[in-house]
Amino acid sequence: MPRAVYILALGIFAMVTSEFVVAGLMPQMADGLAASIPQIGYLITAFAAAMALGGPFLTVALLKVRPKPALLSLFAIFLAGNLLAATASGYGVMLVARIITGVASQAFFGIALSLCAQLTRPEVRGRAIAVAMNGLMLGTLLGMPLSTLVGERLGWRAAFWAIAALAVVAALCTSVGVPRLESAGDGGDFRQELGAFRKPKLWLVLTTSTLIIGATFAAFSYFNPILTEVSGFSSDVVPLLLVAYGAATVIGNTVVGRLADRYTVPVLLVGLVLNLGFLVGFGLLAHLSIPAVIFMLGIGLVGVTMNPAMITRVQRTGNARPLVNTVHSSFITFGVLIGSSIGGLAISSFGLRAPLWLGAALAAIGIFTLLPDLIRRRTASATQPVPTGPSLASHADNR
Repeated sequence: MPRAVYILALGIFAMVTSEFVVAGLMPQMADGLAASIPQIGYLITAFAAAMALGGPFLTVALLKVRPKPALLSLFAIFLAGNLLAATASGYGVMLVARIITGVASQAFFGIALSLCAQLTRPEVRGRAIAVAMNGLMLGTLLGMPLSTLVGERLGWRAAFWAIAALAVVAALCTSVGVPRLESAGDGGDFRQELGAFRKPKLWLVLTTSTLIIGATFAAFSYFNPILTEVSGFSSDVVPLLLVAYGAATVIGNTVVGRLADRYTVPVLLVGLVLNLGFLVGFGLLAHLSIPAVIFMLGIGLVGVTMNPAMITRVQRTGNARPLVNTVHSSFITFGVLIGSSIGGLAISSFGLRAPLWLGAALAAIGIFTLLPDLIRRRTASATQPVPTGPSLASHADNR
């Protein structure tokens, strides 16, 4: 695995830590910015909306720039956003800072994942994507708790200064350890980049990713109240359970990365079926502490960990260029927004278990979006001529 892939993971870790930092410091930021808790919550929504809507436009602006300078430019924008957040004099300034960092983060994801495809051989691209996406998993597992700890001990502004320092380290590593390549994609211009979106299948593939992430975040967004008010855990225990959930995502991401290249669609199918089972089990048995933990960890193993297979599928259907990867990241972000927002509405009408049932419904729909691929694979297998003679053993090996 090229060293540069691990450096890209460090950059993604910095971006994800910045994304989640507000969630861990809401009371402190509300006091410091003279804002309400719901207003601070809107900063999370603004970051996600900026990622989903603004990231592709920034990627388009950087299409003519080689990957390494493009990444360094995005680090500069990301750094400016975090410095603005660390010195924000009021809520309006903080809102602008979150929009800037959100746009830069999404564009970084797109270009970094495209670069992973360029740096590695086709047969190990799934593993490379898994290594890079471990930056996301570790951002959830370590980034948010550490930034929260810094903010609680040294003040919420210190958390943004720490993220800014992390961005500088990641940028320096990128400058030294990422090779200079000729193009940000594989030689395509804007018109070629847009050509991929004329394929109807690509939109179905993107929809599958939205549903996979939406199913997971419908549950994940409300783990805290479900575990405390339904499962009966104390508020002191929940952070430890969430760390265990984060560890499960790292394990699942690694396993999926090993399988994503050869078994892309089967991995997604198995992941969705298992996630559906875990969500239904959690919905039925959330009042029992041990089953609740088992099902929560199961969701961690097969939820966001589908990213390597999702990305591999998108790149094979469209291409591995930055715009396709960035738009895919936007569809993933839409999944986060759909799962968390509709889950919140469902709680007000049907209670705290409702997001789990919503997640199960989204997972079931996701399974149906895989059916065209599964039918195509089955048809191709049925029409493939059966070899005879010496080639029979070879044919069996290939299958």
